[in-house]
Amino acid sequence: MNTHYRDRRKIDPTRGDTLPDGTPNDQDRMEIGPTQLALTEWAEAGLTLPNLLAMRDYRWRRLTRHIVDREYGGLLMFDPLNIRYATDSTNMQLWNTHNPFRAVLLCADGYMVIWDYKNSPFLSEFNPLVREQRSGASMFYFSAGDRIDPVADEFANEVRTLVAEHGGGNRRLAVDKIMLHGARALQAQGFEIMDGEEVTEKSRAVKGPDEILAMRCANHACETAVRGMEDFARAHSGDGKTCEDDIWAVLHAENIRRGGEWIETRLLASGPRTNPWFQECGPRITRPNEIISFDTDLIGSYGICIDISRSWWIGDAPPRPDMVYAMQHAHDHIMTNMQMLKPGVTIPELTANAHRLDDKYQAQKYGCLMHGVGLCDEWPMVAYPDKAVPGAFDYALEPGMTICVEACVGEVGGDFSIKLEDQVLITDDGFENLTTYPFDAALMGGPIGLR
Repeated sequence: MNTHYRDRRKIDPTRGDTLPDGTPNDQDRMEIGPTQLALTEWAEAGLTLPNLLAMRDYRWRRLTRHIVDREYGGLLMFDPLNIRYATDSTNMQLWNTHNPFRAVLLCADGYMVIWDYKNSPFLSEFNPLVREQRSGASMFYFSAGDRIDPVADEFANEVRTLVAEHGGGNRRLAVDKIMLHGARALQAQGFEIMDGEEVTEKSRAVKGPDEILAMRCANHACETAVRGMEDFARAHSGDGKTCEDDIWAVLHAENIRRGGEWIETRLLASGPRTNPWFQECGPRITRPNEIISFDTDLIGSYGICIDISRSWWIGDAPPRPDMVYAMQHAHDHIMTNMQMLKPGVTIPELTANAHRLDDKYQAQKYGCLMHGVGLCDEWPMVAYPDKAVPGAFDYALEPGMTICVEACVGEVGGDFSIKLEDQVLITDDGFENLTTYPFDAALMGGPIGLR
């Protein structure tokens, strides 16, 4: 285990050795966590913080059970978000997505080992569930050049030894994402490579009690950040200087100020750039009396994704009737579909019974009706009837799942799109809409300036 100096000076000596989420009350927190601003806002809102020790234990037990249930010797993870789920540790998350230098092996007996960047093994030492810190999983060309095979062979041999000791010698190894040389090296060691993504996605799909508490806190922080973005947009849009990026930057800043981590996309657009949807925000100067639509795709406090969408009318003149109709239609779409959510309902049933958008909106409807959400957009996906693939998602919803309900309404060749999305928790007897952010009053047919 790596030894290093830690400044033990307290953040708040009156709290004792730990903060309400179970983490050390010091200035040198290893894991990414909420800021004092977020903690203060959550306390004022009456929110209960998650116990992170219990949350980590829940995730570790859930992953281990899924490994054992499938009769695998272990699960080898390279996806940074799967590693976050398994260990709650982070290390240069975005860089790691395209330069995979981290790996985690969770064996069938629960023994967990992380391979990290050689100079930072300490980043997971806060979590005693991680039993070893190693290095040597960098099997990408930038790191190893023309000598990738020896690196991959050494790594695969380490995995074989660990699985022999902690996986009963079972050579059925689930792997989520791995570089080509690494996969070949594991096969040369006699492993049968199984689908690790199936294991991790289904493990992550059902949230434990502390994960739900973490999501409530992250949602409060996200909606507070969105409010800051809306205030800025209404104060500055149409001034001849403010562009889409200026507005989007507020969401980033307010997210980071509360201990959030990053935003997965750049989905904010104004005026005619909202149609077709999926244009990324840029330098367009916003103008008076037009729509701004966005999708947060925000990785917030505790690494929890809050994925909500809204469309705002920014201006003093009333929006056109076709804009109001589209907004009301999009709102009906997500609210009607939300009413179907409950334990036991199957994904094919959600697809078959979904609210149908008007024909004029069909060509540019969103890519799915609903999708799971946790550390990012997750399994399962609920497709529209014309996009559903038989057998792809033949599963029922369970309590503890969290689902985003989507709508995108805009005509081909039109000059606007409405984008709406709420985040929902599946409860024991139905659902709870976690999203409280209001819908734009003017676009809903109400008076201008009412919020």
